[in-house]
Order: sequence, then C-alpha cells, then structure tokens
Amino acid sequence: MLNILLVTFPFFALVLAGFAAAHRRMLPLEAIPGLNGFVLFFALPCMLFRFGSTTPIAQLLDLSVVGVYLLCGLVLVAFAIAMTMNERIRWNDASLGALVAAFPNSGFMGVPLLVALLGQRAAGPAILTMLVDMVITSSLCVALSRLDEGEGHGREAMLDAGKKALKGVAANPMPWAILGGALASYWQFRLPGPVEKTAWLLADAASPVALFTIGAVLARSQIQSSHPMPLSDYLPVALMKLLLHPLLILAVGTAARQLGVPLDSYALTIVVLVAALPSASNVSLLAERLGADNGRIARIILVTTVAAFVTFSAAVSLLT
Repeated sequence: MLNILLVTFPFFALVLAGFAAAHRRMLPLEAIPGLNGFVLFFALPCMLFRFGSTTPIAQLLDLSVVGVYLLCGLVLVAFAIAMTMNERIRWNDASLGALVAAFPNSGFMGVPLLVALLGQRAAGPAILTMLVDMVITSSLCVALSRLDEGEGHGREAMLDAGKKALKGVAANPMPWAILGGALASYWQFRLPGPVEKTAWLLADAASPVALFTIGAVLARSQIQSSHPMPLSDYLPVALMKLLLHPLLILAVGTAARQLGVPLDSYALTIVVLVAALPSASNVSLLAERLGADNGRIARIILVTTVAAFVTFSAAVSLLT
C-alpha cells in the first residue's frame, strides 16, 4: 500500500496545489481557460498520440473492453437519473449528474497515473474508455438533458442536442489524437526526429499541467458556486462514481469472462481502476454551458477528487 501511495500522492498533490493557487488567487481565475486550452489542444493530444502510437494495435481494438465498459456506463447513467430526479432536479441536472457519475477523469489523470502504476500496457484499455465516454456517454447525457424543453419539442430538442454533442466531439482534438496514434501503431509510423521531440516535450508537460488545472478548475467552481446545498443532492452521486461504478464493472466483467467473452484479466483490472477514478472535471464546464446547476456538479467532482486519494489507492491495492 505504501508503494502505491508513493505513486498516487504526487498526482493528487498537484491537484491540491492547483486548488490552493486558484483559491488564494496566486493564479488569477482568468488564467484558468488558458491552462485548459494548453492541456486540451496541445499537451494532452501529444500524450495520447504517444501512448497510442506505442501501444499494440490489438489493445486499441479490444471490443470486449468497449462492450463491458459501455454497458456499465449506460446502466449507471439510467440508475443515476432514476435515483436523483425529483421536483427540483429535473432532466437537465439529473442527466449532467449522471454524466459526472459515469465519466471518470481518465484523460487528465487516469492514463498517466495508471501507466505510472502498472506500466505502458495500461494505456490501451484506459484510452478505449476515454473514447466511449467522449463519443457515446457524454453525447447521450447531453441529449437527455434537453428533455426539459417542453413536452411537444422534447424529442426534437434531444436530437438537436445529440447532434451538437457529436459536433463537439468532432471538434475535440483528443479523439483525433487517439485515432492518429492508433494508425501510427498499425503502420509502425514514427514522426520525423525534430517533430517527435517537440511533440514528446508537450506530452511530458500534459500530466503535471493537467493535474494542476484540475485543482484550479475545482477552486474556481467552488468560488463561483458557493450557495448552500443539502448533502443528498450530491453525496449519493459521488458514492456512485467512486464505489458503484467500479464494482459494477468488476461484476459485469467477471460474469462476461465466465460466459466466455475474451476479456483479458489485466484489461479488466485497468477498466475497473479507470472507473474508480474521480469524476471528470470538464463536466463542470459542460454543465455551465447547458445551464445546469454547476454548483452541484462542482461539489460532486470535488468530493470524488478528495476521496479518491484513499478509495482509488485502496482499489489499486486490492486488485494488483
């Protein structure tokens, strides 16, 4: 356990550093979008391309991983919506809450952390879960969030929101970086020397800057959304993320293996650990854009990020 904490501590310490810097205004809140832009459009795509290009193509085409992870994600989204909808929390807030319950912080935190803990082979399954979350889970939840917009136009609004969500995915550089890395792996292609060194320098910057940015985003959300809120509005969703999500994947993955699905035990372990990660911080930005209660989403992300230092480390200790 101590060896695991020695690896996980620096990752969570960088999140705490970003939180403290923004909370104490050592980092101006106006600078946070710039950090996000650097990570999203430069550093993280280079990191994902590097991992993708150095991962065997078979690991990036593992349909067993995709099937188990997607099925569990859909079940969790449906369960979270059913359990949280009430007179105050309607489709918009319930759907974004469900997304934050099912969407782990695999890009900014998960891929580099799992590679540091379990080696380069962990990148393949983790990257596959990112694709499922970015393309399917997030698009579905965005579409469901529009069902509040009138009974007669609900379906039209849902379809329109789904189209816009897919356009957003197309504009996101991360899926393209993963695709480019997979093609480079398949063709055994390498970038020209100076270009590769430049891209790898950006890739090396991705993890520390992304983790620092997570903390800064959480601090900004807390500062901007400080209205009081009952624990029942956000704590159950945080528990779904940290406990129910990994347990569901472990149960479904184990059952699938017993039924003969060719799901590698190592890949299943990685996917369970991905699910044990805290909620993705970028859902807060999405909630703000869609008019959901961003204070609630920010609290879920903050609780899962703080608690995951213990729960994620415990999951690694139990599974490896």
